[in-house]
Amino acid sequence: MVAFLLFVCFSVQSQQESTNDFIEKRDTSFVNLKEFFKNYRRDTVQLKKLLNVSLKADYDEGASYAYDMLGIAYRNKSNYKRAIQLHNKALEISRKILNVDFKVSSLNMLGVAYRRMDEIRPALEYHKSALEIAESSGKKTETNLRNIAVSYNSIGNLYLTLRQGNLAAEQFQKALSIEKQVDNKLGIAINYQNLGGIFEDRNLLDSALANYRKSLKYNEAINSNLGRMICNNSIAQVLLEQQKPTEALNLVLPSMKIAEEFEDSFYIAWTSKNIGWAYLELGKLAASKTYLQRCITVATKNNLRSYLAEAYKYLSLVYEKQGDYKNALLYDRKKSEYEEQYLNEENQQYVADLILKYDSEKKKSQIELLEKENELVNVKLSQNRKLLILPLVLGLLTAVTLYVLYRQYKISNERQLLEVEQKMMRSQMNPHFIFNSLNSIKLYIIKNEKDKAVYYLNKFSKLIRTILANSKEKEITLADELATMKLYLNIENIRFSNKINYSINVDERINPDSIKIPSLILQPFIENAIWHGLSLKEGEKNLDIHVYASNDDRVVIKIIDNGIGRKRSGEIKARKTLNQASVGIELTTERLKNFFKEKGIKSSYEIRFEDLYDPENNPAGTEVTLEIPVVGYIN
Repeated sequence: MVAFLLFVCFSVQSQQESTNDFIEKRDTSFVNLKEFFKNYRRDTVQLKKLLNVSLKADYDEGASYAYDMLGIAYRNKSNYKRAIQLHNKALEISRKILNVDFKVSSLNMLGVAYRRMDEIRPALEYHKSALEIAESSGKKTETNLRNIAVSYNSIGNLYLTLRQGNLAAEQFQKALSIEKQVDNKLGIAINYQNLGGIFEDRNLLDSALANYRKSLKYNEAINSNLGRMICNNSIAQVLLEQQKPTEALNLVLPSMKIAEEFEDSFYIAWTSKNIGWAYLELGKLAASKTYLQRCITVATKNNLRSYLAEAYKYLSLVYEKQGDYKNALLYDRKKSEYEEQYLNEENQQYVADLILKYDSEKKKSQIELLEKENELVNVKLSQNRKLLILPLVLGLLTAVTLYVLYRQYKISNERQLLEVEQKMMRSQMNPHFIFNSLNSIKLYIIKNEKDKAVYYLNKFSKLIRTILANSKEKEITLADELATMKLYLNIENIRFSNKINYSINVDERINPDSIKIPSLILQPFIENAIWHGLSLKEGEKNLDIHVYASNDDRVVIKIIDNGIGRKRSGEIKARKTLNQASVGIELTTERLKNFFKEKGIKSSYEIRFEDLYDPENNPAGTEVTLEIPVVGYIN
């Protein structure tokens, strides 16, 4: 007992000496304060003490850092409102002391707090402000570089929440490059984790697992329990998507204990959701419902809307498996309601506007800097070489004229491209396909074939959502395009009673994830093959898609059907009373032309149609060949 009292007295005395030393030094270095505070990051009592003594001593740097550390402590306990108040106080002080490192750090911490609450707009604004200040400072210190990496990483997470996968990947790669540069293992682990999320969102599960396991390796190296818990949850999600619920459950059940130790509602909700999902896949519906309800309780209390949407989705599936379609529909609607709150069109447009605003302001700053430098040069030239004024003015006028002409030319091209894309949007969603699909669903319902109706409706809604998401991107990967076409073929085949044998074959030398193409360029050719070739054919119906590289490093996509052929199809089409010309292929050629023109690729694409014949010279189908230059790299 005496020894214990001596230890307590010694600890108190050591803390007092450390606090006195902290005040006496009045260190203004962000790096040194970070090193000092790391021993107290979870000790809110000591943090409050350090804050109070800093305020009394008018030690602004110490007070600013203490406010931010307290904010992080409250954020990790899901008290976001209090965390935001503390970070705002830190920001207020940092503006007074005119220190970029403190100001950028406070802005980033505010962004993280709002991101945890799924408040997309303020989170993006704070991180964009932090990034702009850090980059414009021109500082190459480790602290500034790591602050920039935090901004990139957080912005990437926000883009990922908004299903802007390509934008998110760019931000994570930038952050990862910086973290490797400064050898920050925690930062490297975080960004590999986030890149795994990109691949998981694209359904590239093997790539997702590879990145999650890289992240886990770095977390093991720094002995981070929190990092292990996050990685195991992510790996478990992939295993669940791979239909391996037992392995997934073995990972997430121990993760719950870690989440509870950190008292972080964000991770408790996430882990509860994953456990509920695993039990659902194992058919243990009562256990699944228990954990999903826990996720809903925690997420509701802390306004975690994305987790609410996911929990309601799986709870809907639980009730569907129990045959309770009323509750299944109720929770599915709740899922859509919460999902809409952060995946709405307004937020999507806001992201686009913010990106444009940030890029414009950055270019404006660069132009202003160049103008100032140019002014200085002109002053020196006017003093030493007055005879050069006239040629310089003429040269400047010529440059301005050429720039204006170039801008007009570029705007004209962009307007033309926009018109083509708008026409594509109006034509890509074939009304006949939509109405026929809805009629098929209606027929299943009338026949009381509920399972088939739900299955068809799920496939149909997934395709519609994929098409709408892809239509917002100027370009997507070849892998995403092939995945969308597979879903489209699957739905069309259901309406043909699964009588079409189709396959998609990609040469192993091709890496479809690294090749960029415009979205939905293959759909018109596949639609023609089905409705003008295979639908009118008796007997076996085959449709094959082959993707490979040509000898000159171009990508070749062949769509082959064994239908009635173009000649016979044209004769049947000509006999119809109403004959409506298809504009799908015409628009596709125009979009390809503008796509490669915008990329500055001079080599042209090719589209070839070839009629196929059997040994007796009877029509045996059609082969469409699309040969395009590579945007990205082949392997």
